[in-house]
Amino acid sequence: MPAVPAICLDCSAQPLEAGLRCPSCGGPRLIRHPELLSLSIAHIDCDAFYAAIEKRDDPSLADRPVIIGGGRRGVVSTACYIARINGVRSAMPMFKALKACPDAVVIRPNMQKYVAVGREVRGLMQELTPLVEPMSIDEAFLDLTGTEGVHKMAPAGTLVRFARRVEAEIGISVSIGLSHNKFLAKIASDLKKPRGFSVIGRAETMAFLKAKPVGTIFGVGTAMQNRLASDGIRLIGDLQSRSEADLARAYGSQGIRLSRLSRGLDDRLVSPNRAAKSVSSETTFNDDISDPEELNRILWGLSEKVSRRLKKADLSGRTITLKLKTAGFRILTRSQTVSAPTQLADRIFDAGRRMLLDAADGTRFRLIGIGVSEFGPEAPADLTDLIDPGPARRAAAERAVDAVRDRFGDAAVQRGIGFTSRPLKRQAD
Repeated sequence: MPAVPAICLDCSAQPLEAGLRCPSCGGPRLIRHPELLSLSIAHIDCDAFYAAIEKRDDPSLADRPVIIGGGRRGVVSTACYIARINGVRSAMPMFKALKACPDAVVIRPNMQKYVAVGREVRGLMQELTPLVEPMSIDEAFLDLTGTEGVHKMAPAGTLVRFARRVEAEIGISVSIGLSHNKFLAKIASDLKKPRGFSVIGRAETMAFLKAKPVGTIFGVGTAMQNRLASDGIRLIGDLQSRSEADLARAYGSQGIRLSRLSRGLDDRLVSPNRAAKSVSSETTFNDDISDPEELNRILWGLSEKVSRRLKKADLSGRTITLKLKTAGFRILTRSQTVSAPTQLADRIFDAGRRMLLDAADGTRFRLIGIGVSEFGPEAPADLTDLIDPGPARRAAAERAVDAVRDRFGDAAVQRGIGFTSRPLKRQAD
């Protein structure tokens, strides 16, 4: 009987022996799987990314619970695994996180630093294959099909060496999922965190998925889970037992999608040119705010930030979305489609201000955000609105302000509306 392929996660050796330790380095971290050397679609996820960077930069934090987020009023951006063991989760209100883990060290996010490290990791990914599809600052899909000749090893071995290189050169760790499509690779990367390497092969796909809750399928949120549960569908196996036609009749196009994914069928390609769906910025306040004028001042600053990002990315969008979170943690969203694609701060702000006018009825808010979506190319932006004859002039003025700020800092030029007397807590991207 042929030996099951295996790779050592500590030294990248490919032992053929059936022992529990690597014969080359003696390490116990072996990954064995019958399809290990034939799979090539991977999902790579940095472990507790923000917290890992902070621990790397301050060794005194190594054995302490670390939470990245705002102060008493914000939410958790991420938490290290020590804090997670104590019940801290991403997006948890900070007061609940500190109640669960009172000894935690709370660090405000340093997005500039995190983005820089994310680019380092991304650069190493792109040395493996040009087919890298970023999903966020700290995760991406990779297609390593056909790279054996370049790297002189199967994709699994290339990925193991990549993980070791990230630890040695960047000082953080990653978890890797390897499978035959993106859906399963993403699931696999979550199975053994941190420093995990998990494989889901073709032969085991149906059996592996059968016992998983339907919420394992991306896009199946609480509302859909409740709807499925009311029809007796709680596990992916329940979906597998129904025909695609039955699911389509019950849930339309979503039913067809559920049928396919429940069987591990996913034909999405790894696309390195995957475009962002939206550009947004939001901020959480130290104290709840109900004053419309103060909310407007904050909204202007966020609109400027979104505008600069759009300009740098050569993007413009037609849909402006306002996000508000009440003191009671209820999230309100309002959207408006403008007459022509825009990347100008004043047009983004103007749309947001009109939506805010309807929502700011004395309600106390703890968060406000603004975003732009439904992208098109930059060229048609802000040039065709006949109601507003001065967009080109304002666009030139905004770009001049951006250039000054790029050289001398954001405080170099400010409009009067941007001044605020009340301190903000944090900004999230």
